[in-house]
Amino acid sequence: MNRLQPTRSVLDIARRLEAAGFEAWCVGGAIRDALLGGHPLDWDLATTATPKQVIDLFGRRRTIPVGIEFGTVSVLDEAGVAHEITTFRRDVRTDGRHAEVEFGVSLTDDLARRDFTINAIAYRPKTREMRDPFHGQEDLAAGVVRAVGDADQRMREDRLRALRAIRFAARYGFHIEPATRAAIDASAPYLTRLSAERVQQELVKTMEQVDQPAAALRLWQETGALAVLVPALSTVDADALAALDLLPRDRGRPPKPQRTSNRIAALFLDVPVAEGRRALADLRLSKHQIAWAAALAEAWQTLGQAMAATLAERTPTDEEVRRWLARLGRLHAGAFLRVAAARWQAMRDADEPAPAAAAVRALHRRMRRSMYRDPLQIADLRIGGDELRGMGIPAGPIYAKILQALLDRVLEDPARNTPEALLAEVPRIVAAAGGRT
Repeated sequence: MNRLQPTRSVLDIARRLEAAGFEAWCVGGAIRDALLGGHPLDWDLATTATPKQVIDLFGRRRTIPVGIEFGTVSVLDEAGVAHEITTFRRDVRTDGRHAEVEFGVSLTDDLARRDFTINAIAYRPKTREMRDPFHGQEDLAAGVVRAVGDADQRMREDRLRALRAIRFAARYGFHIEPATRAAIDASAPYLTRLSAERVQQELVKTMEQVDQPAAALRLWQETGALAVLVPALSTVDADALAALDLLPRDRGRPPKPQRTSNRIAALFLDVPVAEGRRALADLRLSKHQIAWAAALAEAWQTLGQAMAATLAERTPTDEEVRRWLARLGRLHAGAFLRVAAARWQAMRDADEPAPAAAAVRALHRRMRRSMYRDPLQIADLRIGGDELRGMGIPAGPIYAKILQALLDRVLEDPARNTPEALLAEVPRIVAAAGGRT
């Protein structure tokens, strides 16, 4: 019980509700995580007060009707942080996506509508009383994800629960109780009822919250959910999934959202780039995440095999390293090598041929040095359009050809990147292109 220590703000809100004659119970994921030894900061409250009574009690300046039709009002604490307060409720009817709820029920009724036993535990700060009518604490101790009541009914009420069960099992290393697993399998054909946004949120949460997300994605695959929700990944192989576990997740202190983007990109490495873009857009991923995943997938599909072959045979030359960097670009080079290293390690773990870890680390060090020392892009050249105009070359598409040819020479030897050396090369490049200065 001493693990249940809601934040001061939540305790203040609960005291005010209780002082007004209403029950106030902490519920949901914070209870679960606290009992597992965590220190959650986001505590939700369930209460006998209706949404209108909550708004009247705390005032309109401190309340936000975020889901008032479902009984939920956010109350702002003194620091402006929102805390969700929900009226005791039960479902009257649902279509698998949206529920119509009824207020004025008991706490037990409210807990009975929740998804899993480990999320159906309540704690009343005023009396320090615990309510656990579905034995969620026993399932936490046993490492079990079990639906509350009838598993098939729980899945029919909200199809997202199938994916949530998988995420919880992977996040905590739990197993899914057989009846609940059977209900998840039966749910797969109906997951198309979920909005793309909800599926995307569940995928992103899995990448953010789960240390080893491969287990979750394997269950998505085994249950048929992956083929239904992301057909482009229906044949994703074991190496691609294993690589996810070798990439660190974003733990949020401070936030490193690129880690989540890298994991998503690793999942789509083998998907044809255009198909991957469509799949990510269908999932309503951000434009940045789509572009990031597409860039890494394109690099993997066009460059990864050649890099792996070279690293497996010998130490790459400085010129090869520069050319790889030029192809990857400074923005994506580091992320690509981290994702590629994870994939190659997964291949080695499966006794498949792949570059040695030491060779990959050495390449990473060399790339870091070269990245900020050597000219790798046209913008790094010591001459540009002004100098070409000064040589009497009419502006046009030939500029791009000249500058690309100059970059090619500089990638061979960075010492050539001086105005004098570059200008001396221009007449030969123009002549080879069929023009004249």
